[in-house]
Amino acid sequence: MATAASPMASQLKSSFASSLARRLVIPTAISGAPFRPTYQVIQPINGDPFIGSLETPITSSPLIAWYLSNLPAYRTAVSPLLRGIEVGLAHGFLLVGPFVKAGPLRNTEYAGAAGSLAAGGLVAILSICLTMYGVASFTEGEPSTALTLTGRKKEPDQLQTSDGWAKFSGGFFFGGISGVIWAYFLLYVINLPYYVK
Repeated sequence: MATAASPMASQLKSSFASSLARRLVIPTAISGAPFRPTYQVIQPINGDPFIGSLETPITSSPLIAWYLSNLPAYRTAVSPLLRGIEVGLAHGFLLVGPFVKAGPLRNTEYAGAAGSLAAGGLVAILSICLTMYGVASFTEGEPSTALTLTGRKKEPDQLQTSDGWAKFSGGFFFGGISGVIWAYFLLYVINLPYYVK
């Protein structure tokens, strides 16, 4: 005996099937709430894609902007020589450790001297590379007038000239060698109780 399905049963069946299909299609978040589209958080800076820089929540935050503006490369009020000394001191001081602990003479009594000499050699090589970059990139004369992204004129940076870059490279060499000597002095001349030597 064939019985026809009642119209109410077919409506319930179709609504159940459509609600099941809808649940499978719509993605949900972890909490089970329906997924809502998010707004773009990464955009071209100032809305101009031709600048070639992206504005993200990290790069546009005031804390990151403050940190980056306090790095030696961006402090235009400080002379290029002092900026080079600061960058060189940091690099020279931090380069000694990897050469001492991972160098070829790491298990000998000469590890400290060999690592310090290798770090000094790398500082010299980096100084030569900085000098080559300055000769190839900057021409003699005054720096060109710089504009901000909003169109304001700003004071040109003395580091962006050949004379400024030469001072920066010289400061980097002096600071780097000084940092290597200071690290060697702290590690091997003063007999402090370090945990790892």
